[in-house]
Amino acid sequence: MSHIVTVQDAVTAFPDSMEPTKAELDAIEQEMPVILAGVDLVDAQIIALDRTPNEVDKRRIRRARNRVLAARRELANRTAAVSLPGGAA
Repeated sequence: MSHIVTVQDAVTAFPDSMEPTKAELDAIEQEMPVILAGVDLVDAQIIALDRTPNEVDKRRIRRARNRVLAARRELANRTAAVSLPGGAA
């Protein structure tokens, strides 16, 4: 009888030094509006799955999509402003 053994360490077995860095946490904090807007969009879509979407459901999904796009735009503009120092070229 042959035994089945794992070849790799467990996925969740991280040493203490593998904690997120301050820069990684700051990046997550900057992206948080996009993440939350995406969660709201998924919530609106899930609500509309169980039934034929009515006008309120369609409006909720449309507004959630607009919030995702606005959050992405703001993040992109903020990132572009940070990465392009020195003014206009």
